Amino acid sequence: MSDKNNSQEKKIKVLLVDDEIGFADILAKRLGKRGMAVTPVYTGTGAIQTIRKHDFDVAVLDLKMEDMDGIEVLKIFKKAYPEMEVIMLTGHGSEKAAKEGIEYGAFDYLTKPCELEDLVKKIHEAAHQGG
Repeated sequence: MSDKNNSQEKKIKVLLVDDEIGFADILAKRLGKRGMAVTPVYTGTGAIQTIRKHDFDVAVLDLKMEDMDGIEVLKIFKKAYPEMEVIMLTGHGSEKAAKEGIEYGAFDYLTKPCELEDLVKKIHEAAHQGG
């Protein structure tokens, strides 16, 4: 059965974690238009609950959130789901924290605001890296 040739490439399942609700919703829509299945979540706690119920190929994770530090969420993700790649989003000036994220297993990071095409490219790279 070679349905790989007949069907479209499967959608990359993305967990988008950012406590800026407006930003997360717009980004989710824009990534969705690029053929990704995006689930936006607005808290670190919510992200951990969501990941227990659904599989994702890639997580896009904001470093600075109200309820939990992004590095803490990253550590939980990588411990429970080591095959899922994580891309960190960080505000300007937080590159040090993002580099710490790389040490804890993040695939890469981008500074906000980032170009949509850069993020799309990173998500594709991470998805193909992970599985």
